[in-house]
Amino acid sequence: MLQQIARPSQRLNFRIKTPDDVWVIWSCGGCEDTARVRDLSLGGLFIETRGPRAIGAEVHLDFLLCEGQIRAKATVLRVEPCCGLGLKFTAINAEDRPHMVSLMDRFRSWSE
Repeated sequence: MLQQIARPSQRLNFRIKTPDDVWVIWSCGGCEDTARVRDLSLGGLFIETRGPRAIGAEVHLDFLLCEGQIRAKATVLRVEPCCGLGLKFTAINAEDRPHMVSLMDRFRSWSE
């Protein structure tokens, strides 16, 4: 009988579940689409999409939110077929970082 060994989470940042109205415009490999953001942290996010991408693929993200525009780059870390992609931020525009902090503060207060 095979036993599964529980692995501790490798995540460095706590992810916050987002409200249903949080969407991102994303592009990868010449294709552009919109996707709902399921959860978010300062280190990454999970987007709901049926369009699979390769692990390690670079993704460009554009959030348009009440906090202001947030432009970022990420890489695909996890693919859940027919569900979505786990992305790790690799860069966030310096002028957009305060907007990301405000966004995370809003979601923290929303989830409490």
